[in-house]
Amino acid sequence: MDSSQRVRAILSFVQAANTGSFAAAARALGVSSAAVSKNVAGLEQALGVRLMNRTTRTLSLTAEGSAFLRQARIALDALDSAIDAVAVQRVEPRGRVRISTSAAFGRQQLMPALPSLLSRHPALSVEVDFDDRVVDLVRGGYDLAVRGGHIADSALVSRSICRMNLALVASPSYLAEHGVPVSPQDLDQHRLIARRFLGGPVSPWNFRSNDDSITTFEPAHAAVLTLSAPETLVQAACDGSGVAQVGVHHAWAHLQSGALKVVLHRQHDPGSYELVMQYPHRALMAPRVRVTLEHLLEAFARDEALHVPLEALEACMA
Repeated sequence: MDSSQRVRAILSFVQAANTGSFAAAARALGVSSAAVSKNVAGLEQALGVRLMNRTTRTLSLTAEGSAFLRQARIALDALDSAIDAVAVQRVEPRGRVRISTSAAFGRQQLMPALPSLLSRHPALSVEVDFDDRVVDLVRGGYDLAVRGGHIADSALVSRSICRMNLALVASPSYLAEHGVPVSPQDLDQHRLIARRFLGGPVSPWNFRSNDDSITTFEPAHAAVLTLSAPETLVQAACDGSGVAQVGVHHAWAHLQSGALKVVLHRQHDPGSYELVMQYPHRALMAPRVRVTLEHLLEAFARDEALHVPLEALEACMA
């Protein structure tokens, strides 16, 4: 198989994997379905492995096919980016950038950073999906994603935004009425606001003992409210509904104003979570994506709420 045949075969394979059928791949490539089938079969013969299992109705990737698809996408992205990299020497970065982010972070941190990006690069357009689910960037057609939590190793490239600390908070009015808890055991006597992530289990609260061991407290049994959106936990705590575990970056403005107070700060474990920007691995990045990524990382680095040191919470304690 010569180089030109190899490229056609790889294109046919990637399109068939993306669309789920030879017919759809053929329409996208402007060739016949038989040509796509022949190209994929030729590629499998050249590689000596089966990449796809075919039935009369469906295509499914083999383990070897999945591994090859990841590398093929990187190679094709590199070719596209090489063209973009040459073109950018003469033209302003242009085109649409698709971003996936959680609703709370999107509203509070991402949106304020976009006007200056669009002002600096008027040929750009940005599409943002606010979704707390973890999406498949490649299949979803996203260029960038903001994700928080325990970030698993993956084929995606991750750029760190910040450490994502947690704190227990309550309003001064709630604490005046119900008292300030001085130990984790006191929480059994309090009204709690819990978080359940998209129908999953309620998030536990962790506490560190003097010997650095971790004990886990389940807030579900005493929860008067169970909410899924992190910003609503902050609002409920501000409204005096009870004690909530929240991200410090969501609550920082309210902690500074005194609308919320930190409780059990010295015993509560802030977690080991991080916030990152992720994108598909590419040998070369399209200029429209590169300028967006760097602009947003710079904006997030200047955002005080994202970089509050734990020591600063001492001044916010009840």
